[in-house]
Amino acid sequence: MQEIQENIKDINGFNVHYIPNQKYKTLTVVLKLRAPLDRDTITKRALLPYVLKQGTKQYPSKQELQIKLDDLYGASLSIDGAKKGENHIISVRLDIANQKFLAGDSSVFEEGLQLLYDVLFNPNVDDQGFNKSIFTREKETLKQKNLSLKDDKMSYANLRLIDEMCKGEPYAIHVHGYLDDLEKITPVSLFSYYQQVVANDQIDIYVQGDLSEENMEKTIKKVFQQANKNQPRLKHKDLNERHVSKTDVIPKEIVETDKVQQAKLHIGYRTNVTFGEPAYYALHVLNGIFGGFPSSKLFINVREKNSLAYYAASRMESHKGLLFVFSGIAPEDFEKARDIIKKQMEAMKQGDFTSQNIAEAKAVITNQLLETFDSPQGTIEFLYQQVLANKKITPLHFVEQLNKVTKEEIVAVAKRLQEDTTYLLTAEKGDSHE
Repeated sequence: MQEIQENIKDINGFNVHYIPNQKYKTLTVVLKLRAPLDRDTITKRALLPYVLKQGTKQYPSKQELQIKLDDLYGASLSIDGAKKGENHIISVRLDIANQKFLAGDSSVFEEGLQLLYDVLFNPNVDDQGFNKSIFTREKETLKQKNLSLKDDKMSYANLRLIDEMCKGEPYAIHVHGYLDDLEKITPVSLFSYYQQVVANDQIDIYVQGDLSEENMEKTIKKVFQQANKNQPRLKHKDLNERHVSKTDVIPKEIVETDKVQQAKLHIGYRTNVTFGEPAYYALHVLNGIFGGFPSSKLFINVREKNSLAYYAASRMESHKGLLFVFSGIAPEDFEKARDIIKKQMEAMKQGDFTSQNIAEAKAVITNQLLETFDSPQGTIEFLYQQVLANKKITPLHFVEQLNKVTKEEIVAVAKRLQEDTTYLLTAEKGDSHE
């Protein structure tokens, strides 16, 4: 595995991450805006990307913005919001042709960067805040998104699991906001919140591709000079010094009914381990053996041997310190499936797995990591995890530490796991609807 080069500089008050890469004929620029999850502002924050991607002051409609992107040799631009641990991240991404491979056109990167800048810092606003017709339309789009959350029963069950498991913690805050709050937002109040975001969010800029650092730095300085804010921004430690878990865990069970044929059985564990900690590598291998891959204990024992699940798997939340089990079962098999899932976790704590299981998990995780670095987006996401955790971990170091993990370390980290919440979404009595 080749090491990834990343040079970080403070340019105009922004953390700029330069990642030279000669593999691609495109350049990728990603802006990451980070703030603590906040129940009072999350709905505005969820709405913001919907509105911002509809146009800028210079290109005030989605159509005009798209025409400009097409003029830039088919560039693409996207904005979305996500939850990482107890932070909310807005990502603004631009993929654009590298001017190095375009005869006679040396301004493409600067024009693309200017467009990216304008989407975030020069939005389509007037003295009444955001453009009213765009605001109203996108507010309805987010409303429909929230109303449709229950249609995907697996995602809904996970949402409800987190509601119950993390009650009173920032991590329980819904990433798409809340309908009651959405009704109260106006173009003016959203613009007021937007001004807080661009002034106070921790902003990291990633530039990846076959571009000289000198050219990158010169262009960033030129385009972003107007956004050099005097206000102090949140520093990494301000966002990382937040409680990520709790120790007083009393397991609880929540059962809810709906018009479903296939019940959703989800279980949440507190790992008490987060990204970058020494035990994180053992936790990664544990997850692979337990439920991360098709050869895992959950898949083999719950689905194949006992035919109790349509699917059964697990995944980690690396920055909050959680591990989730997902399974789709027949409603009448709840107790059996639950007990077998818990037996698999107990087996991990007892060391009931082989050296071959460990080797297979390490190989699959390593391959997944290599696939991650096969794309600019994957590379940037891995590097940004280091910002979130405030820990420097190179890909090479990650793989080296992963391959050093022993059976004893896996058992030790398994014993740190605490069962927190079991959530079942099952059929109403006599109901046979999907």
